[in-house]
Amino acid sequence: MNLTQTTALKWTFYALAAAALFFLRRLLLGSMTFFGVIPFLPPVILAVMASFELPRSSVIAGIVFGGAILGILWLSVGLVLHAYTGKPILGTSRLRGITIRLLLPIMELMGRMMRIPVAAVRRSFIKVNNELVLSSGIQCEPRQLLVLLPHCIQSSRCTHRLTYHIDNCVRCGACPLKDVLNLRDTYGVQVAIATGGTIARRIVVQARPKLIVAVACERDLSSGIQDTHPLPVFGVINERPNGPCLDTFVSIRRLESAIRHFIGIQ
Repeated sequence: MNLTQTTALKWTFYALAAAALFFLRRLLLGSMTFFGVIPFLPPVILAVMASFELPRSSVIAGIVFGGAILGILWLSVGLVLHAYTGKPILGTSRLRGITIRLLLPIMELMGRMMRIPVAAVRRSFIKVNNELVLSSGIQCEPRQLLVLLPHCIQSSRCTHRLTYHIDNCVRCGACPLKDVLNLRDTYGVQVAIATGGTIARRIVVQARPKLIVAVACERDLSSGIQDTHPLPVFGVINERPNGPCLDTFVSIRRLESAIRHFIGIQ
């Protein structure tokens, strides 16, 4: 294989990968462009390879790669239809499980190839997960909903230990916990603070929620969504004006909106 053929194949691969990633990152906007292209992908891939008179092993590799792209597109179309209809379509009855196990690694791989920031890829994954949770129609009693917060939401100047006893908070207003606890008192949901994955899992086991509304950064939300599956987690990305893991904030409006939705208050 000469340099021209190698370069052509490389850019063919990049183009297909970019198309798949673009679709995944934009699927919640309802873009269905690739739906009509799916049947034509294998012939196109084979035609490109045949034009370079590649050996059989390369053709087989192309077929495998084309199948992987078809799988990604099938997953993308299924996600779109599931999100908009609230019903599993195209044989995707366990779509959220497939998404959580496979979509994030695929997106991160493509993101590295296309030099897309990891945080942006994880934000896309969280949006996909949230849409699937919303479209599932799940609702629960207030005590069955757990609002799980990161420890960095507490003011770094605060001297009160809140990880195991959140009511030690004096509600001084120096951090968002005052408003979060007011939401707890208003709606009757559970609220807890976790300092890491191990503590978070312990809290979940003790609280036994039906659904979690989790506040965290993109990295912790992505790993938490995977760790707690099949328990549904709705992710709210925190605000970090002081950098990561220091005096972070959360939109109380968004948090209250999520709580009201899942406990059935319009």
